[in-house]
Amino acid sequence: MLLSVKSTAIAAVAALGLAASSAAPAHALGKNERNFLKGVAAAVIVGAIVNDMKKQPRAVTPAPQPGYVPQPVYTQPVYTQPTYTQPGRVIGSTPAHQSIYHTPAAKAFNSYPPHERRLIQQRLAAYGYYRSGIDGAFGPGTYNAVNAYARDARIDDRLASMNGVFTVYDSLMR
Repeated sequence: MLLSVKSTAIAAVAALGLAASSAAPAHALGKNERNFLKGVAAAVIVGAIVNDMKKQPRAVTPAPQPGYVPQPVYTQPVYTQPTYTQPGRVIGSTPAHQSIYHTPAAKAFNSYPPHERRLIQQRLAAYGYYRSGIDGAFGPGTYNAVNAYARDARIDDRLASMNGVFTVYDSLMR
């Protein structure tokens, strides 16, 4: 395409040059005549470009066909409170899966005053077991930290009873 445009432009400029030189000398043309010749040359070049573009085949993309597009159906998510497995053995009729807030570890932890609960969390954090905020509230972070501490200290069997959990917490507060 570029070669044909270039050759067309050269031919147009040469033709205009010959026509202009035969009509009058270059110094005899005024400013308006020179601008007119420039405009004619530009029109010839643009015309050649347009003709070349018409000759080239263009890729045709098919128009999308109308059709039914199903919309996604929104369903409301259902949130449930997580349940955790209490370490150790199952005593009596206590289920293996229960809420962490009903475990002996939670009941014993919440029986301490707030400053001692924060102290327990601080000690668990110092040993690398607790990574949440030191707020004195029993939650999944405290629960998991106490279980990991007891497992590593090989006293995880004490977490099944209230008296055993108190000994675990007291060992952390020393």
